[in-house]
Amino acid sequence: MAERVERIGEFLQRIGVMNQQQVQEVLDAQNAGDSRLFGEIAIEFGYVNDEILKKYIEAKSAWDK
Repeated sequence: MAERVERIGEFLQRIGVMNQQQVQEVLDAQNAGDSRLFGEIAIEFGYVNDEILKKYIEAKSAWDK
């Protein structure tokens, strides 16, 4: 059985960058029809910046190896 991949919102919560309400607001925007990526919306809302997203991508890349 394959391990479940941690989603970006879960990761950002786990490292303390975003809280549950902020993650939910981004997900609500996506569910309301915003087709942008989670990170793009989170940046617009001011919850994260490019540097935080780069760290997520690096961590995910290392995990996927």
